[in-house]
Amino acid sequence: MTESLKVLALCAHPVEAAATRFRLKQFVEPLRERGIDVTIRPFLTSDQFYSLYKSGGIAAKGAAMAISALKRVGDVLTAGGYDLVVVQREAMIFGPGVVEWILTRLRGLPMVLDLDDATYVHYVSPTYGRLGSWLKFFGKTDKLIERAAAVTCGNRFIAEYVENKGTRAIVVPTVVDLEEFKPMADREGGTKLVIGWIGTHSTFPFLQSIFPVLEQLAKKHSFRLKVVGAGHRDIMVDGVRVEDLDWNMARESDDFASVDIGLYPITTSASANEEWINGKSGFKAVQYFAVGVPFVMSPVGICAELGEPGITHFNAATGEDWYNSLNMLLSDESLRARMGAAGRAYALANYRIDDQADVLAQTFREVVR
Repeated sequence: MTESLKVLALCAHPVEAAATRFRLKQFVEPLRERGIDVTIRPFLTSDQFYSLYKSGGIAAKGAAMAISALKRVGDVLTAGGYDLVVVQREAMIFGPGVVEWILTRLRGLPMVLDLDDATYVHYVSPTYGRLGSWLKFFGKTDKLIERAAAVTCGNRFIAEYVENKGTRAIVVPTVVDLEEFKPMADREGGTKLVIGWIGTHSTFPFLQSIFPVLEQLAKKHSFRLKVVGAGHRDIMVDGVRVEDLDWNMARESDDFASVDIGLYPITTSASANEEWINGKSGFKAVQYFAVGVPFVMSPVGICAELGEPGITHFNAATGEDWYNSLNMLLSDESLRARMGAAGRAYALANYRIDDQADVLAQTFREVVR
């Protein structure tokens, strides 16, 4: 009989954050079935998460952070009953990796670090500026990599960075539950087509970069633009009706499945340089594949290696590419159906939770041994 393990999983954000939801929470039950009991302890509460990137309230935010830090001390004090600690990115959202140092060096727990983003890349916070950058202690990720017994990585670019630091790296792509993220059963026919984008306030500039293409397409096609999670109001695209929705966790899979054509633009910027982009896991593509929605994506970083371009999706490197790809999808219902079905088949073949749970279970047991 396989020996059971107790794992303490520390993360910066609550379940509302995709990294916590899809890198930790959705594996709790599959790992339990494999004899591994995972306890998740986020640093931020849900209320803190929603208020973090809103302006104002610095004093209240600081007081709340202090309370979270005290709770993290409690996690350290009670860690003796665990066999392994997993850290998703970082145990606290600010400061050096003191918690991780205490757990690994003083308490003697082996650590698996999980990196789904290139958190080792320096950037200036679009919300808090240089103060936010200073509080992040960007050298922390490198130290955590050095302390880790192994690092689970969202893609091969992160894995290569980790291996160059001398630590074992295991690629674990970010996946979804394919029973939850699935094609819409009854898609309405004959209605105006919906082009959709689901993202965050920080990635909204990526979508804005292709607004000129959408305006040009609107002169030839009738479609609606569905925008979810941008954090902006009164989004205007000439000639296009825009549906602007707040992100909602309970509605997430339905938002992806409800669109006819998906958008996944990625561009470099002051806060998103090439190295940072290479660290992205291409997760939005995985979500589009899962729900069987054809989409157009920028072929940068790992995104250039996902799926089968021209079969499961289109890649677009220039404005002309974006126009031609979207024009074909808007013009051809059978193409949309074929591409969506091919994407769903690709997800079923490559992104099953059970397969990734097997990798995680094996990694955790090897590290503990």
